[in-house]
Amino acid sequence: MPGMTYASVNGLQLYYETRGSGRPLVLLHGGLMTIDLNFGPLLEPLAATRQVIAVELQGHGHTADTDRAMTIEGLAGDVVALLGHLRIAEADLFGPGRESVPLGDDRMPTPADFQAMRDAYNAVAPDPAHFDEFAARTSTMVHQFPGWTDELRSLQVPTMLIFGDRDFSPLSDVVEVFDLLPNAQLAVLPGTTHVGVTQRHREVLALITPFLDAR
Repeated sequence: MPGMTYASVNGLQLYYETRGSGRPLVLLHGGLMTIDLNFGPLLEPLAATRQVIAVELQGHGHTADTDRAMTIEGLAGDVVALLGHLRIAEADLFGPGRESVPLGDDRMPTPADFQAMRDAYNAVAPDPAHFDEFAARTSTMVHQFPGWTDELRSLQVPTMLIFGDRDFSPLSDVVEVFDLLPNAQLAVLPGTTHVGVTQRHREVLALITPFLDAR
């Protein structure tokens, strides 16, 4: 069974789960997702050889929203603060990429995807009635974030980019990011949307396990 607990960081009661032992691997879910909805079948296989730390960010899942502005920088700061709380100096990270806009219908989450997000939220959130407000805040945050460009050239750590060919980001943008990273690998999953990437858990495990084991 996972360790399920909260950490007091930056004015939040941040929910996280831990599994396994070994080199730490932090799992960062996508917008409107929960740990189980985003990573479900990946959790135990990843924890077989490493310490998996899965976080539910501000307003997501078990972590209650607050009046604090929701920003990418703020969410990142919460994760850094959690690692400090756990006295982890170095970890690998596994999480989603940025949405590009506007999106065609073939790239958007389906009504079934949105319903799954709402159902997962309702099952564990402290205030299920907050979903629509929280979803609007998350959407605003994503669309206001400018993304990264040339600063990626300074990122020397090994990086693996995994995208679907129907992902939020057009493949031309993905290749541009790949070219900016000095120590990167790129994988593209066929017939796959952004939400569908981690649902292809066998393919994802086959890609990331040797990558992580080489660290």
